[in-house]
Amino acid sequence: MNLEALLIKGGPVVWILAGYSVVGLAIVLQRWLLFLRLRRLPTELESRLDRLLEQPDAEQQVALLKGPEARIVQAMVEADRQGVQDLRNVGERVRAQEIQRMEFGLPTLGVLGNTAPLLGLLGTITGMIKAFMVIEEAGGKVDAQALAGGIWEAMITTGVGLSVAIPLLILLHFLEGSLYRRGQAMERTISLLLERRQTTPAQPEPPLFGQQEMTHGL
Repeated sequence: MNLEALLIKGGPVVWILAGYSVVGLAIVLQRWLLFLRLRRLPTELESRLDRLLEQPDAEQQVALLKGPEARIVQAMVEADRQGVQDLRNVGERVRAQEIQRMEFGLPTLGVLGNTAPLLGLLGTITGMIKAFMVIEEAGGKVDAQALAGGIWEAMITTGVGLSVAIPLLILLHFLEGSLYRRGQAMERTISLLLERRQTTPAQPEPPLFGQQEMTHGL
């Protein structure tokens, strides 16, 4: 059966599922290209992130960088120069914005993948209802071959629904994995940048009572 015959025999539900596949694949392609284009921090800069805030020219070093991690570093360096104390909050806020931008369309892809089988099942049920209505109208005298033809045509929508849903859900899984790994990379960038800020020097222990007296005596 060719595509044209499939669309005709499947009815409106198959047309809707065809629209599902077009929209879903468009989202997958757009997100995949976005993930490919997103830049990462230069390895040389990443290796000295823990010392970056101590350098007077930090803003100049990161000004021209692109990518999610770069925008986090730029925001945190700028906030540090302005005297902001809670730099982690600044970094986390930018990270949340970047993740929100990267995950755009993924919830829609999940809805398409999860509802496609249900829509296909709905088409099958309505097709079966029509087939049995024909049997009732014919008084039970229906050619078995004609009945079988009506039933398999009704089953088309379930097959199409599964054929649309399975690839979309697999692709969604890969995209969500890429998003998760990038989110972890951004979190690591924040932690590296604040590593020295979070390490406080050990305070010297106070002298013992006897030592204090000896000191005063001297």
